[in-house]
Amino acid sequence: MKILVTGGAGFIGSNFIKYWLNKYHKDQIINLDKLTYAGNLQNLKDIEDNPNYEFVKGDICDKDLVMKLTKDVDLIVHFAAESHVDRSIDGPEEFVKTNVEGTLVLLEAALANGSIRFHHISTDEVFGELPLDDPNAKFHEKMPYAPRSVYSASKAASDHLVRAYHATHKLPVTISNCSNNYGPYQYPEKLIPLVITRAIEGQELPVYGEGNQVRDWIHVEDHCRGIELCITKGELGETYLFGGNGEKENIWIVKKILELLEKPQDLIVHVGDRKGHDLRYAIDFSKAQKELGYEPSKSIDQWLKDTVEWYVENEDWWKPLKKKADVLAEKYLEKRIK
Repeated sequence: MKILVTGGAGFIGSNFIKYWLNKYHKDQIINLDKLTYAGNLQNLKDIEDNPNYEFVKGDICDKDLVMKLTKDVDLIVHFAAESHVDRSIDGPEEFVKTNVEGTLVLLEAALANGSIRFHHISTDEVFGELPLDDPNAKFHEKMPYAPRSVYSASKAASDHLVRAYHATHKLPVTISNCSNNYGPYQYPEKLIPLVITRAIEGQELPVYGEGNQVRDWIHVEDHCRGIELCITKGELGETYLFGGNGEKENIWIVKKILELLEKPQDLIVHVGDRKGHDLRYAIDFSKAQKELGYEPSKSIDQWLKDTVEWYVENEDWWKPLKKKADVLAEKYLEKRIK
């Protein structure tokens, strides 16, 4: 099988490519990535000589390039997206262009080249937020969309486009919406790698408000396995939600990382909260359990320990990226709560 992976130099995409090639040795993968700030070919250095892997630098909004690359492809796995909520507040145009227009270009190419099987990766943020005082409330596949940021709104739009192409053209699609990912090769501006890398160097750790926002955390390896199950077992036209049984307050995550690194809690600095910050995300992945056999393979405690160890052992990977990520962290710290 020949697969086009979009955004394959990013965090989740690069983990997926290595996961897939490790399991399906004979498959061929073309990785189309624009190499924006979060795209990093160092993520894939260990497979760059694999004869079944090809990297193409390019934009998913480039219609001619996308049409060319999809001519002999059996499957498209679509990761490419602008994904940081804070960046979507400051620069919404790029989010709409990449996440909406780029998805449309890919769908048109899939349709024009023989109705190529299409799997679309999305986020639980399309559903909005859940109340903090109702631990039983969880996102599920039948919930109405209620995005609250430009990022989540653009992803919601792309989800609807994918469904529309299935309904209108019978394009063979599946969609997966997942909770917050973490693990190796995550750009160090996101919460977990930001806390780990700054704590290693004894730097202050910005935490929004009291840090009581709740997220469900899924390790990227479990997410990659969920995507594989969608592709190999998922019913066409269906959406599947994936979580990690890792529902924790942000402050718990930060303190746990400090504990694992044996660093003091006085590194924590509470800062002014993000505009429109969602209170809580939680995932009901019972549909994926029942229909696909999905289960997280480890607890959040074990996966978080593994993740901290990876960053400790791979400073050569994250140190060249940290300076740019620190700019964002220092921006947060300017809003420290006195």
